[in-house]
Amino acid sequence: MNLVSIKLKLGMILLSLAVLVAGFALVYGVLGYLYGSFTPYIIVGALILVGIINVIQWLVGPYLINAMYRAKEVTPGDPQYGWLVNLVDEVALYNKIGTPKVYIADVPFPNAFAYGSPIAGKRVAITLPLLRVLTPDEIKAVLGHELGHLKHRDVELLLAIGLIPAIMYWIGYSLMWSGFLGGGGGQRNGSLYAWAIGIGLLVLSFIFQFFILAINRMREAYADFNSAKTVPGGADNLERALAKITLTVDPRAVERYRNKNNIMKMLFFTSTTPQEVYGNVDELINYWKTERVPWYADFFSDHPHPAKRIQMLEKLKYQ
Repeated sequence: MNLVSIKLKLGMILLSLAVLVAGFALVYGVLGYLYGSFTPYIIVGALILVGIINVIQWLVGPYLINAMYRAKEVTPGDPQYGWLVNLVDEVALYNKIGTPKVYIADVPFPNAFAYGSPIAGKRVAITLPLLRVLTPDEIKAVLGHELGHLKHRDVELLLAIGLIPAIMYWIGYSLMWSGFLGGGGGQRNGSLYAWAIGIGLLVLSFIFQFFILAINRMREAYADFNSAKTVPGGADNLERALAKITLTVDPRAVERYRNKNNIMKMLFFTSTTPQEVYGNVDELINYWKTERVPWYADFFSDHPHPAKRIQMLEKLKYQ
């Protein structure tokens, strides 16, 4: 098994277990202090309530996504986009999974995403701007990433891990209002304790979201790995797709890298070469290949920094 794959899998497993164990221990300890023997009943009740809400959202989510993104299903016989179904079928064959339903999303930004539920089935959507800026091979590389999410059951993973901060939030919210309205947890715990602990749990639920983001970044990196290892030419084409998407959303991305480098050259009294036009995909990829990314650069993001993604894909070309 590839070392990158082992590292990503192990990281996701360990961090997910840490979130589950630490979150449950914190909630149980707090409620045990306040409510004693009633704690298991409160936790089971909260788990059932939050679980039902999350499952309902999961089941109906694909229909809401279709409405928000104005997504329309594409069939193989579609005269304009039928070829896209063939691409998805090809990538699904590489990944040894069933072909998901294919949708075109009519929104003004380039993107692709995988989603689904037991009643809606597995789906993959591609936005119209993405189709306009990528070549078929680059689209296949993006599909290799998105079908990797379906293959790894990432939706179910995030649903399970997300229960912990959700339970913290709802219990914290209930305790805060219980304390505010004068409720207590027994003779030794007054309303002030309940209110303060409720606020504390709300803060913890927010902090735990950063662990969820970290798991999600590993999940995205693992989907990149999937594209590189299952789709022919996946690493190169995914690099180009990431650069094109970035330049479409932010046309001045290359210029900022140039200006940064030009400042360094000025400090060493060297001349600069004439600038090229915006949108140089290869130039942006080359900047990313050598960029030193601090650990905190993507701390608030659910995706790894583009330079980290490119550098990982570069390593995979030689493994």
